[in-house]
Amino acid sequence: MPEGGEKIGTDSFPLSRSLRILGVDPGMSATGFGVVEVEKNGSIRYCGSGVIRPPSQQPFPQRLWKIFCDLRQQIEIFRPHFMGVERPFFGKNVQSAMMLGQARGVAVLAGAEAGLKVQEYSPLEVKQSVVGYGRAAKEQVQAMVQALLQTPTRMAADAADALAVAICVGHSVNWQRCLDVSAEKARTDREPRRRRNRSVPTGVDE
Repeated sequence: MPEGGEKIGTDSFPLSRSLRILGVDPGMSATGFGVVEVEKNGSIRYCGSGVIRPPSQQPFPQRLWKIFCDLRQQIEIFRPHFMGVERPFFGKNVQSAMMLGQARGVAVLAGAEAGLKVQEYSPLEVKQSVVGYGRAAKEQVQAMVQALLQTPTRMAADAADALAVAICVGHSVNWQRCLDVSAEKARTDREPRRRRNRSVPTGVDE
């Protein structure tokens, strides 16, 4: 469930297709990404995943640029409709927390630049959505991702975590609201046609 308990709407998305979702687990040394498709019946299909690893010897700004550019490339490849980003858990190490926060920032920026609806989730929210228990171990989350999506057996932990974020987004999509909005849009689109059909033909006096 997104922060604040609000479900994600799909107002502008055609119902005849599935929703493609990009999940991101940000990190300076490794940023995982994973893409899934969600059908209206709730079924979720694995599309792809990977890990972005900026060279550790690069200056900090270039490492951020690498994360941004590679995520932007994945967005161009997969063309997702939504993006979910895990909000990092900040420990006592202030320097590490600041670096992690900046990695998260460029991930959000990549989504925003592409015009995606971006939602952030805490690790607890992701675990609750995928496993049903907010204090689940990372191994439990990864095992559930494997079971739900039938992913490759040898998958990096960061990629599995990103897929868990994507699944969390998928569970938050409000299909009923989408159906209602689509029906209302179809009704509104028909109104001008009715009015045009009732209009007086050109050249005929009223």
